[in-house]
Amino acid sequence: MEKEIAHALLSIGAVFLRPEQPFTWASGIKSPIYCDNRLILSAPEVRTLVEEGLAKMVKEHYPQCEMLMGTSTAGIAHAAISATILGLPMGYVRSEAKSHGRNNRIEGKMPEGTKVVVIEDLISTGGSAIDVVDALREAGGEVLGIVSIFTYGMKKGLERIAAAGTENHSLCCLDPLVDVAVEEGRIAPEWKDRILAFRDNL
Repeated sequence: MEKEIAHALLSIGAVFLRPEQPFTWASGIKSPIYCDNRLILSAPEVRTLVEEGLAKMVKEHYPQCEMLMGTSTAGIAHAAISATILGLPMGYVRSEAKSHGRNNRIEGKMPEGTKVVVIEDLISTGGSAIDVVDALREAGGEVLGIVSIFTYGMKKGLERIAAAGTENHSLCCLDPLVDVAVEEGRIAPEWKDRILAFRDNL
C-alpha cells in the first residue's frame, strides 16, 4: 500500500523531490521535498485510491470510530469522502473560531463522548493535528487517533504526537516514497540518503 500510494502521489506531482534545488518552506527551511496533497482532489483515480485507503485504515485501526473530523482546510474533503465510504458522520475543526454567527470552531454535530478519528493530509511537526485533537477533547470528544495521507516521519512530529497522548497512522511516509522515486528514476540513487538525513536532522 505504501509504495502504491507513493507512486500515485509522485505521478500527479503531489510530492516533489528536488534535492539539487531545494524548496523554501514558510518557516524558511530549505527542503529537498515539497508536498501538496490538494492535487489529489483533482486526480480521480488517485483520489479513489487515497480515500479508500484512509477508510480502510480507519476501519482497521479504529473499528469503534463513530465520526471523522477533518483538519481545516486540507483535511476537510478527505474526511468527507472517507466518511461517505464508511457511512459515518463527519465534521471539521477550524483553525480558530468564527468571528460571527455562532462563533463555532468545530463544525458538525459531535455529541459529548463521541469516538472521533482526525483526518489530516500531511504530518510534519504535528502541530496543526495536535491543535485539532486538543479542540475536540475540550468539546467532549474522545479522540482515538489521527489518520493521515503522508508523513515526513520527523522526530519532532513523532514526539509531539506521543506527548499529546495520541497516535498517527499514515498511508505513506518519506522512506518508501524515496525508494519509489529512485526506482522510477525521478531522483539519482545517491540523493536518497541526503533526503532522509534532512528529515532526520530536523
